[in-house]
Amino acid sequence: MKRKLLLISLVVFAVLMLAACAGAEGPAGPAGPEGPAGPAGEAGPAGPAGPAGPAGEAGPAGPAGPAGEAAMIMASDLSCTECHNDTAIITGKKAPWSTSVHGSGTAAEYAGGRDGCTGCHSGASFSKMVAAGETPATYSGTAADVTHQDCRTCHQIHVTYTSEDWALETTAPVALYAIEGATFDGGNGNLCANCHQPRTTMTATDGVVNWSSTHYGPHHGPQSAMLLGIGGAGPVEGTPSGHYKEVENTCVGCHLGENQNHTFMPTVAACAECHEGVENFDINGVQTEVAEMLTQLEEALVAKGMWDLEADEPVVGEYPEAEAAAMWNYVYIAHEDKSMGVHNAEYTKALLQASLDALQ
Repeated sequence: MKRKLLLISLVVFAVLMLAACAGAEGPAGPAGPEGPAGPAGEAGPAGPAGPAGPAGEAGPAGPAGPAGEAAMIMASDLSCTECHNDTAIITGKKAPWSTSVHGSGTAAEYAGGRDGCTGCHSGASFSKMVAAGETPATYSGTAADVTHQDCRTCHQIHVTYTSEDWALETTAPVALYAIEGATFDGGNGNLCANCHQPRTTMTATDGVVNWSSTHYGPHHGPQSAMLLGIGGAGPVEGTPSGHYKEVENTCVGCHLGENQNHTFMPTVAACAECHEGVENFDINGVQTEVAEMLTQLEEALVAKGMWDLEADEPVVGEYPEAEAAAMWNYVYIAHEDKSMGVHNAEYTKALLQASLDALQ
């Protein structure tokens, strides 16, 4: 036991002596390699957003999409309101037009459904005929979608969706298909002449005319020919009237006038633009004189057995050429042109006088 205690005491003494003899602490050695990173901690809450930066320059516009009807209207900056607005620009024309012979629908009802007549008697067919560059005599279209003559018959409605849609379907000069070499060139009145022209002329064989139908004659609406001083039967030669040569836009100038009267009935006010102080259509007594001559001619035709006074139509039969010409001119003036000399006073009176002479 004494020996163990002595030994322990010696060990403790030796350790203390070694500690007392140790030098100052040396410099730190180089760091060892970095150990693997520990797991990341949870992210803290986001800070407040900073102020927005300035806007960048606009990029180039993309390609335009296909334009539909709605897109056209929007692109035209509501151009529809040039016509469709709270004024009477449309209704002020439709109301009087509906009272006219064209607008009432009687022409369409009478012959609009006939293939040979539809080009003029149906408004829809007229537009197709003009677009095809055909005439009432050559129009090959059938009577489909029959309509009375309306705005679309004469005007290019809903083509541009602007007031330019009031443009007429056509104003090109019109070659009269029944009269070789004759052309009606009367400005806006050319539109009317497409239909208002004779469909035939009188023909004779060996000095005899076969009046084969009560409808035989120049056909309805030969006013363009009367204005030109042609279309009558017999040896009478006419010349274009003042209403053709001097009235701007011919038919339109008198029948619509400055006020765009869509009844198409001429007014004394329109006449007064050229005939100062006029009070009615019987200017210089022309209509009175023509009426008297027509009465005489009718009586002569009845006396010859050529005119049925009760039915107010010609009697079918074969007649000498001169007598048939007299009846042709009566139909032309009294039943078809109907202006009582206004369209061409000199030519009208010359035809009537030659016809009266032929029946004496």
